[in-house]
Amino acid sequence: MAVTIAIETPLQDDVRTLVAALNEHLLPLSPVEFQFKMTVEQMAGADTNVFVARDEAGRAVGIGALKALSPTSGEVKRMYTLPEVRGLRVGSALLVAIEDLARSRGITELLLETGVGEGFEGAHRLYLRSGFASRGAFLDYPDSGHSAFFEKHLGSQAAA
Repeated sequence: MAVTIAIETPLQDDVRTLVAALNEHLLPLSPVEFQFKMTVEQMAGADTNVFVARDEAGRAVGIGALKALSPTSGEVKRMYTLPEVRGLRVGSALLVAIEDLARSRGITELLLETGVGEGFEGAHRLYLRSGFASRGAFLDYPDSGHSAFFEKHLGSQAAA
């Protein structure tokens, strides 16, 4: 399946629907107090770029976001693909787009937090296969045992 990925506003109905599906997917997987969700309004902030993957018909099938933490550090947020496109490398394509934007902005370190346990195995495989490595907690995330933390160093060269 061919997908296109572009930076879009999260304040669109179909993107809101994807975020709602992600939130619903996460609810049974870990305690709510250990789910660190951004709302679509927060995702629309100046410090965040939202990438939307669309299929050939223009249907939104995946999302991911890059939140700037500092001039050289960013966080991958709200990664999600519809169940019917999992295994088709949509998540990988979203991560490549996020990394490309990060590099072009001089970001050399990408961080991310995700859950642990049943339901998160696919996400962990995606991040590890994409060159992320396990690390300790960062920012104000608690080291609760309900989260896994990853990082990827992108190097110091910005894209031309």
